[in-house]
Amino acid sequence: MMKAVVSVVGKDRTGITAAVATALAERDINIEDISQTIMQHNFVMIMVVETGASAVALDKLGEDLQKAVEHLGVVVHVQNDELFNAMHRI
Repeated sequence: MMKAVVSVVGKDRTGITAAVATALAERDINIEDISQTIMQHNFVMIMVVETGASAVALDKLGEDLQKAVEHLGVVVHVQNDELFNAMHRI
């Protein structure tokens, strides 16, 4: 089971969550957890996703997601969850 952390940041507008979720579903990637908030008019979303059923590599996934949402003016980052957790361990 391979997991990744997807973060999305940008100016809030309609359709960001739908665009990211649709792009993930099209690549057989399941959203396991999602958190989003608006911080002073900025949209911030973090997802934990299961990528084991997908044939898409994480670096390609990041590129694909960015292309899927660039019309919305947001920035997407995708990291392996083990790397993400190691970077944020105190």
